[in-house]
Amino acid sequence: MHGAPLTDAQIDAYWRDGYLFLPDAVSTEQLASLRADFERWEGESREHSEPWGDTLANRPRFDLAPDHTPERPRLRRVASPVEVSDDHLAVMRDNRALDAVTQLIGPNIEFNNSKINAKQPGSSTEIKYHQDFMFQPHTNEDLIACLVFLDDVTLENGPLNVVPGTHRAELWDHWHDGVYTGAVSPEVEAAHLDRAVPIHGPAGSACLMHTRLLHGSAPNASDRQRTLLILEYRAEDAKPLQVNHLPSVFDGEVVRGERTNRVRCSSYEMEYPEVPSGASFFSQQAKAGGAMA
Repeated sequence: MHGAPLTDAQIDAYWRDGYLFLPDAVSTEQLASLRADFERWEGESREHSEPWGDTLANRPRFDLAPDHTPERPRLRRVASPVEVSDDHLAVMRDNRALDAVTQLIGPNIEFNNSKINAKQPGSSTEIKYHQDFMFQPHTNEDLIACLVFLDDVTLENGPLNVVPGTHRAELWDHWHDGVYTGAVSPEVEAAHLDRAVPIHGPAGSACLMHTRLLHGSAPNASDRQRTLLILEYRAEDAKPLQVNHLPSVFDGEVVRGERTNRVRCSSYEMEYPEVPSGASFFSQQAKAGGAMA
């Protein structure tokens, strides 16, 4: 543990806006180990022409973009890296962002899931606007995703865009015409785009994001890679109502505080989400149309 990194003003800002930028979310040593793992996996991807590896859900762990080649590797997703890397597991269990999470929804915190999302230089990969909670109903909404920057994130290399305050708005449908697209409708997206805020900063920083916050990201138009390690945590009394869409042997591990054997419920309504069958949710969002390569 690293103490309490957030001021009262920062805590108030998180609950007002639904997100918070946190510098130095991981140490220099932690960042180096995380980057070394991804570089190794990226090197391994040159030997593959399609997604590979095994997960608890019997889906590939490593997902490749359609334009991946051995000469120009396009590793775009690693599912649950904490299961295949001791360094990633150690960071998940102890980092400055987790200390901040404890201040926001603590004191008792469980691990929910983890993944790496990468956008290679010139990649057309985009993330359509969505709310994370619509993939993972729980008895309450005290879930926070910590998006740790493994590279410098700039305005040009596909940064996260968030719409402040939408965590206090409605839960928008991610089903459209009977298809689960993992995205809000074009009308909802268009109504909020003018308020979207890009989150950028140096490697080692993080964005802490409320599970209901509307967010997305554009393609990487730069010549620099943009890689995020996403660690999601939940309040210990927030119990899942569906199978974890990124299952892990560490799902539900208490990483701060203690297990209380209590459940807390909030009032909301949604249509039950679809569990992904492909290597990642990119295949779900591809149903919404547009370039997802």
